[in-house]
Amino acid sequence: MSTHLLQRWLFTLIFIATSAFSISAGAQISLKTSATAGSSVVTTPYVRAELVAHAPEGVGPGQPLWLGLSITHQPEWHTYWKNPGDSGLPTQLQWQLPEGMDAGEIVWPVPHKIRIGNLANYGYEGQVLLPVPVTVSGAFAPGPLAKEVTVQLQASWLVCRKECIPEEGHFTLQLPLRSTTAVDAAAFAAAHQAAPQALPVGSDGSSSARVQDGALVLRVAGLPAALQGQTLEFFAETASVIETAAPYTQAWEGAVWTARVPLSPQRSASPEPLPVVLAHGGQGWRAELPVAGGWPALAAAATVSPALEAALRANAQLGNSPAPGAAAAPAAAPLGTWLLALLGALLGGLVLNLMPCVFPVLAIKVVGFARHAQDTRAHRISGLAYTAGVLLSFLGLGALMLGLRAAGEAVGWGFQLQSPAVVATLAVLFTLIALNLAGVYEFGRMLPSSLAGLQARHPVADAFLTGVLAVAVASPCTAPFMGASLGLTATLPAAQALGIFAALGLGLALPYLLASWLPAFARALPRPGAWMQTLRRFLAFPMLATVVWLVWVLGQQTGIDGAAALLALLVALSMAVWALTLRGTARRLIAPLSIAACAWLAWNWMPNIVEISEQQAQKAPVSGAWQPWRPGLADEIVATGRPVFVDYTAAWCVTCQYNKKTTLADAEVLADLAARNVALLRADWTRRDPAITAALTQLGRSGVPVYVLHAPGKAPVVFSEILSANDLRAALAAL
Repeated sequence: MSTHLLQRWLFTLIFIATSAFSISAGAQISLKTSATAGSSVVTTPYVRAELVAHAPEGVGPGQPLWLGLSITHQPEWHTYWKNPGDSGLPTQLQWQLPEGMDAGEIVWPVPHKIRIGNLANYGYEGQVLLPVPVTVSGAFAPGPLAKEVTVQLQASWLVCRKECIPEEGHFTLQLPLRSTTAVDAAAFAAAHQAAPQALPVGSDGSSSARVQDGALVLRVAGLPAALQGQTLEFFAETASVIETAAPYTQAWEGAVWTARVPLSPQRSASPEPLPVVLAHGGQGWRAELPVAGGWPALAAAATVSPALEAALRANAQLGNSPAPGAAAAPAAAPLGTWLLALLGALLGGLVLNLMPCVFPVLAIKVVGFARHAQDTRAHRISGLAYTAGVLLSFLGLGALMLGLRAAGEAVGWGFQLQSPAVVATLAVLFTLIALNLAGVYEFGRMLPSSLAGLQARHPVADAFLTGVLAVAVASPCTAPFMGASLGLTATLPAAQALGIFAALGLGLALPYLLASWLPAFARALPRPGAWMQTLRRFLAFPMLATVVWLVWVLGQQTGIDGAAALLALLVALSMAVWALTLRGTARRLIAPLSIAACAWLAWNWMPNIVEISEQQAQKAPVSGAWQPWRPGLADEIVATGRPVFVDYTAAWCVTCQYNKKTTLADAEVLADLAARNVALLRADWTRRDPAITAALTQLGRSGVPVYVLHAPGKAPVVFSEILSANDLRAALAAL
């Protein structure tokens, strides 16, 4: 084939490939646009939620406008009022409105009391509309040709029966500018009717509240005369003030309604004035009562539940974990405790050499070890350099984590793999290593002669960098053996904390270091030969398996678009590397084009790879019986008398995935969990989450996996990171 014909074929192929990439990118943009556009209705198995509007005179400055979220519940399911009561969460609305439109607060309809066991909640069943007034100012200028205006809403709600499901939805609604929106006028009228009417509170003391003997004594005047003698429902707008489920006494003193309501012993708020709602027959009245004599002082708020605090303090006395409420300045650990932590770190580092994420790197070192088996001096220098790379890398990561924490950042061990950019960089590096092991390219053939001999001329640097690489992929695997020790570093002075990181690094490097200094080990290795090339090419496959894992982790962080973009970039990179190994005309034609394609992909698709989109940043629903974890949810469920099992996990944590596929998928374990009605919560730490980091710190841990069983009236049980089905079943049997 002539050179001219070859050029024509190459240009044709590049044009087709470029067109395919362009079509793919265009399809991706259109999909994102349609997903963002959204709908005015979101339907789940438990509710139907719809964004509705009422504009009697169209949309314009000074004209009345109401927006609202209409929620229709399935039978027996409910959502919550602004004060949810003993448990639950109020519905939250976040508006995205054009300039000149300002949304007010929800005008909450009167709720009703929902009893679950010995708890009482305030909420809604059936159908409810949460209306919001919108002010349209003179800054609203949609343009002379505009016929509609777009409003968007991001809403979240907790829907419960006996179990609770957190849900959310993105809503979009097009409002006509110059015509009325009266379809939902009746629903808004009913919502206004259901909203409590404001009662005037005069200065004569006829309406007031005061605290007496652990109870609120209330007096409310100005109620309609038709209510006199009737039994009214009472709701406190502020949470954690009264005993929601406790009975209260009420009476009428002429036209003044009086009541005595028990205060909550865990009261965490002192509203002044006190907002209350009284209801009867579906109508409500709201008053803000002055608190005569003021509120008694609040008890110091606990940072964790009493049971968890007791468990952590007991562990702290044993030197296992920090106690809550400890002094801000880290205190030095007792010498015995610190030495035990160092020993645990050393043993944990030794076991790391068997982990699948570390094995490929160490296997490469064994091949190099065999290549120079007769050079004792080179062995020892290489062993020392590798150890130095491991130690300095662990110390660097530890110092960075401690520094970020000291600066107020909520980070834990393994934080580097919470960055999509780091995950993508490791995937690129391991792809290049795999291609080299497979024989696709050799440094001596692909690079200029001045660079090709760097590895041979600087074996010490090569060994040092191998140690750095081993730490980069080993750090997420340390949690199964280092949970308590790494958690302890958060409470120690910097010198003691860094000592634990150094012991961990020494444990990882110790087998190779000893082998490099023991001549008997070198003599036991087979002589260099053809087997080394076979082993070298075989090792390309565990490297590629590691790339698969990293791409999967990136997909958990940035979504399917990010994973697909990274795969496309790795394919283009592989083609560019292969093209650089060619010679003559083929290299001059293919190499520039493949490098250009690789650069184009990196430039255009890098945002998909390293940035977390708004949709992906939101916690995705978990499958099966598991619910997404959030702060305080475990305590809320335990308060209902139900046990809770929490799985703190991450996609990049190999041990987490192993436990998830074994113990947490065991049929007998699942049967025991179901038989005891245990709520299952999963705290996903794949992406950075300060709330999960804080929860791990309270448990005396610094990484995942962590497994905790909460039960009413009992101290939480924290399991080993390598979760045993027998241990978990034994703990469940003791409930």
